[in-house]
Amino acid sequence: MKIKYILNKFVKFCKNLDGFCMELLYPPRCPVCDEVAAEGFPICPGCRKRIREVKEPVCQKCGKPVSHNRKEFCRDCVGRNHEFTQGKALWVYEKDVRQSIYRFKYQNRRDYGKVYAMELAEAWGTWILKNHIQAIAPVPLYPGKKRRRGFNQAEVVAVELGRILGIPVEKNLFIRTRDTRPQKELNVWERKNNLKKSFKSRKNVVQLECILIIDDIYTTGSTMDAAALALREAGAGNIYFCCIGIGTDF
Repeated sequence: MKIKYILNKFVKFCKNLDGFCMELLYPPRCPVCDEVAAEGFPICPGCRKRIREVKEPVCQKCGKPVSHNRKEFCRDCVGRNHEFTQGKALWVYEKDVRQSIYRFKYQNRRDYGKVYAMELAEAWGTWILKNHIQAIAPVPLYPGKKRRRGFNQAEVVAVELGRILGIPVEKNLFIRTRDTRPQKELNVWERKNNLKKSFKSRKNVVQLECILIIDDIYTTGSTMDAAALALREAGAGNIYFCCIGIGTDF
């Protein structure tokens, strides 16, 4: 028993040492400017002033900033029946946020995912817990695209957010069945048709009453609707979402 105890302590020490060495070789960087972050400041104080947090007034459905408090829904949500219950976003999708997410996705800056998750937990952790989320599910990439990129950016954020909030993460709750065109290249009508039947649940999720979907960017909601529909058809109840960047309604 004593030898086992010593071995366990040694393994734990090695893991901590490995983490310390990795931080020395690859120190955490601010996801906004990509410079080495100061201790205790995952986002540089100056950079934080350059990005806009999503704050009220917002669309009561998708969380997109709207022009005034009297406006309950954004233009995309007025008269539209979304498949999701409600959503929240972290930052307004402007220049610095756009560049940050680009580096995160296409320049392998997956270390940003930890900061994004910390920020989401700070901004919307209470809302997530209040809605009794039972599982967090990242929007999946098409398998070929994931192989080329090396990782799924939504999954990186989801795993870290689940760790912070103590909520299980279901990486394979549903899959992407088609390699669709990038949504940013399409108009509203094309976006909706581009994603028809592009997601499929891998198992019955009737036991999950409340699920939180994680994605990087929200535009018109076509991706989120397609993802939420796949989960609803598999028996899920309320589908919520969180994303990093979102546009405005003005």
